[in-house]
Amino acid sequence: MPAERTARLAQHAQARHEQTVQRAQAALSAMARDGDPVTVANLAAKAAVSRAWIYTQPGLRDQIEQIRQDTTRCGSPCRQPGSRASEDSLRRRLELAHQRISQLRAENQQLRRDLAIAHGHLRTAASGGTRP
Repeated sequence: MPAERTARLAQHAQARHEQTVQRAQAALSAMARDGDPVTVANLAAKAAVSRAWIYTQPGLRDQIEQIRQDTTRCGSPCRQPGSRASEDSLRRRLELAHQRISQLRAENQQLRRDLAIAHGHLRTAASGGTRP
């Protein structure tokens, strides 16, 4: 009987290990896809494992290094097609935002001038003077 228990415990430990590795690999893939920084600490947090455990897994460490090299080669996390806005798209949005800010500034200045004129008319009326 003790041999059967030992075998079952070993099988259970192996299954748990495989599930943990799969969970870590899924978290690593999600981090790479989403453009999250790929670090051992981030992976440990997202996969709910310890950093020490990750360091004992050469396969995971190799995957982390591969993703880091791919990121370095691209200059930023390599985009999957359709996963994030392109740099050109972001530049265009920034340009449009700057244009809108300029329009709002001009409108704000005009409203301030109109308000100053209205205040002047009110002061003139309150002091008994006449408006031009």
